[in-house]
Amino acid sequence: MNILITGGAGFIGSHLCESLLSEGNKVTVIDNLSTGRFSNISHLQDNPKFNYIIGTILDRSLMENLISESDIIYHLAAAVGVKYIIDNPLLSLQTNIIGTENVLEFANKYKKKVLIASTSEIYGKSEKIPFREEDDRVLGSTSISRWGYSCSKAIDEFVALAYNREKKLPVVIVRLFNTVGPRQSGQYGMVIPKFVKAALLGHPMTIFGDGKQSRCFTDVADVVTGLKGLMKEPKAEGKVFNIGNTEEITIEDLAVKIKGITKSKSKIEYIPYDDAYEQGFEDMRRRMPDLSKINKCIGYVPKYNLDSILERVVKYYEE
Repeated sequence: MNILITGGAGFIGSHLCESLLSEGNKVTVIDNLSTGRFSNISHLQDNPKFNYIIGTILDRSLMENLISESDIIYHLAAAVGVKYIIDNPLLSLQTNIIGTENVLEFANKYKKKVLIASTSEIYGKSEKIPFREEDDRVLGSTSISRWGYSCSKAIDEFVALAYNREKKLPVVIVRLFNTVGPRQSGQYGMVIPKFVKAALLGHPMTIFGDGKQSRCFTDVADVVTGLKGLMKEPKAEGKVFNIGNTEEITIEDLAVKIKGITKSKSKIEYIPYDDAYEQGFEDMRRRMPDLSKINKCIGYVPKYNLDSILERVVKYYEE
């Protein structure tokens, strides 16, 4: 099978590449390396079934050519990371909305099945825990940049579902919850690699806000399993699914846990959100997925708990 992965040089995309290649598929990656890294996929260069293109999903002629030659598409390319989105609001909106429209338009033209990677940011600052796919969304003011990301990915979902309903395009939408693992960079605000690197180097471990906000972290290996499983299941077409883990921890406790695992002497410091991001920045206190829908569809159950996830990340950065 010929598979196209947009954003394939990113953290999740590179792991998906490895898995699909190991099954004997031909894999083509397109990535502009804005948040992805060539080093994530450089070890795949010698595989005759692997091809990579440094380019953008905003290039319509390139995207049409790549999609016409593919059997299925995993659309992972997006502006990601809270810090990146706040620093690059216009480019983030263009990439997420126009880029996804390009993918869907040409997938429909050539009738190719496509998976759209969405985000837990969709739920905004809702306090209804756990988040179910059919829940209402609660968002802040348009003057706060971070909510633009949530809105742009919601538009992606609306457009994808419209193509499915009106054009019968086979689409699957997944909302990813805090995916972590080897190769993830802390450059754009991803908390686990940021904490691990600081702890190993003996640098201060910086917490934004009071640290009482909690998250559920998912191993990238579990996410890859979920993505592939949904693409193989016809009953998943035209639907939205959470992919994540339900093991919850506060950011403060996460820092303490990582400090203990690494035997670090790093100090834990706190910085107000306004100083870390922008004036008026808003965050959600809890973010936990309801996984009953994906479990019922493909039997998804995450295999990695937080301790095993952290062991993998620490080992990666130590090496």
